[in-house]
Amino acid sequence: MPDARPLTFLCITTYEKGQEFMRECKRQGCRVILLTAEKLRHADWPRESLDDTFYLPVQIALADIVGAVTHLARSHKIDRIVALDEYDMETAATLREHLRIPGMGLTTMRYFRDKLAMRMRALDRKVRVPDFVPVVNHEDIRYYMEHVPGPWVLKPRQEASAIGIKKVHSAEGLWPLLEQLGDKQSSYLLEKFLPGDVYHVDSVVSEDEVVFANVSRYGKPPMNVAHGGVFTTYTVPRGTEDDAGLRSINRDLIAALGLIRGVAHAEFIKAHADGHFYFLECAARVGGAYINEMVEAATGINLWREWARIEVAGEDGSYKLPPIREEYAGVILSLARQDDPDTSHFNDPEVHLRIKKHHHAGLVLRSTDPQRIPTLLEGYARRFAEEFLAIEPPRDKPTA
Repeated sequence: MPDARPLTFLCITTYEKGQEFMRECKRQGCRVILLTAEKLRHADWPRESLDDTFYLPVQIALADIVGAVTHLARSHKIDRIVALDEYDMETAATLREHLRIPGMGLTTMRYFRDKLAMRMRALDRKVRVPDFVPVVNHEDIRYYMEHVPGPWVLKPRQEASAIGIKKVHSAEGLWPLLEQLGDKQSSYLLEKFLPGDVYHVDSVVSEDEVVFANVSRYGKPPMNVAHGGVFTTYTVPRGTEDDAGLRSINRDLIAALGLIRGVAHAEFIKAHADGHFYFLECAARVGGAYINEMVEAATGINLWREWARIEVAGEDGSYKLPPIREEYAGVILSLARQDDPDTSHFNDPEVHLRIKKHHHAGLVLRSTDPQRIPTLLEGYARRFAEEFLAIEPPRDKPTA
């Protein structure tokens, strides 16, 4: 039916994020409906940009969400369904398929949520990955451990970041872990632990093409930080071998996984043993830990904003990337002992943004000099560890 009405977006998130996405949708003239968790009723949502908000009770079944949104669709013609957090991707894909709304379906979604699926897909398309085995057939696992030297890492297939990952040094150490997992063990994979430096590529994708990519390197691997430490990441100097190599691998990866439009946060490790890059994981979302703010400081590109503009443009090919600034930036972030830590004495001119978050200390740095940011971060990390750092036990489950 011909229809001149504005597009209606249903934004789904059970974590407090994506505010700029919703603001940009509203700036583009869209209607915006937020579906979020009841516990986030009083969160800092951009209420001026929302036409309606609905709250989900704790542990609601997916079938009940489908029923509720289908009922909502009787009176609201929904044009786009977007999961603003990784943990809501299955909900969004299920709703799209049920309501036949364009966007990523369940099969493609699994390439961005299931670590086993994404590895098998990447390997099939000649993207290098660490040696791995599904935790399914025990004879296959025994063969794997006999032929792939340890240590290994036991990874949940559908968790984000380093949540739930356990390092395993011997076969004797693995079997008790699998016994504890019981029927849940098939939701894990076993992978060779590769010492190395971890990088991430944050991309904007429009109609199968990576139209923007920013290559960064973590100060410490996220797995190390998750077990207690100061998080840092910074822009890799443009035009270097690492920058060019990862841009090329990332293009191949995005094509292999089948992302048509949106944003992606992919992680790779440069192995100390052979100097090759190996794919670790990729999410069809904006990177966490203030990576968006770092990317914007370096390039002027706000990933949330561009994602919204791409979703509004849809299939018509009208999306155009704004001009890019080629500077350098970094993030430092730490869990803090203090309620509201004071970072005012970190006063170098490169301090671009002070992160204000309860029990966290953090800064975003910006410079035209590619070497200045990692140098500052190295010194700042030592000072953060002394002045702010608090340690919490590794998480087996995400927290909001």
